[in-house]
Amino acid sequence: MRYQITGKQIDIGAALQTHVQDGLGGVVQKYAERPTDANVVFSKAAHEYVCEATVHLSTGLTAQAKAHATEIYAAFESCCDKMEKQLRRYKRRLKDHHKDRSEPVETFGASSYILASDGVDEDSEPDSLQPMIVAEMKADIPALTVGEAVMQMELAGAPVLVFRSEKKGLNVVYRRDDGNIGWIEPQEQA
Repeated sequence: MRYQITGKQIDIGAALQTHVQDGLGGVVQKYAERPTDANVVFSKAAHEYVCEATVHLSTGLTAQAKAHATEIYAAFESCCDKMEKQLRRYKRRLKDHHKDRSEPVETFGASSYILASDGVDEDSEPDSLQPMIVAEMKADIPALTVGEAVMQMELAGAPVLVFRSEKKGLNVVYRRDDGNIGWIEPQEQA
C-alpha cells in the first residue's frame, strides 16, 4: 500500500510517519484485503491537532475518517479507531462486492463547481440570474450498484453521492433528514 503522510503548516517527523504506516496498515490489512493507497493529513486547528485519513480500496470504494485531539498521536489513534469501526462494519459487504466485481470500479470524468452565495436577503432582487463560479474541480462519477453507492456514501461520510447505474444512467443517493436514505433514479423516456 502506498502512503502519503503530510502536514499542513506543521512538521511530520519520521517517527510519526512510521507510527501511521504501522497503525493504519494493520487496521486496513485486517479488514480490507487489497488497499491501494492511503492519504493522511495532519493539521492544527486552534489548540487541537486534526488527523484526516482517506484509504482507497481496490474495489474502488473509499473510506474516510477524521478526528481531533490535543496531542498529535492521540488525534491519529482516534482517527484510526474510526477507520477501523467503519471497515469492520462494512467488512461483509466489502467482501461480497469484491467477489462480484472482478474489475475495479469504472469512473467517468465530470466537473464540480463551487458557486458564490449571492449574499442577498430575501426582500431584494439579485443583480443577475447567472451564479458566479468561485472554483472548478475535477470529479469522478463511479459506476456502481445502488447498494455499493449507499455503502460508498456512508464510508465517505458524504450527504449525497452521484453515481452511474448500469441500467438507468445517472442516479443519486442521499441521506434524508429523517435518517433514511433517498434514491433518485431517472425514468425511461417513452
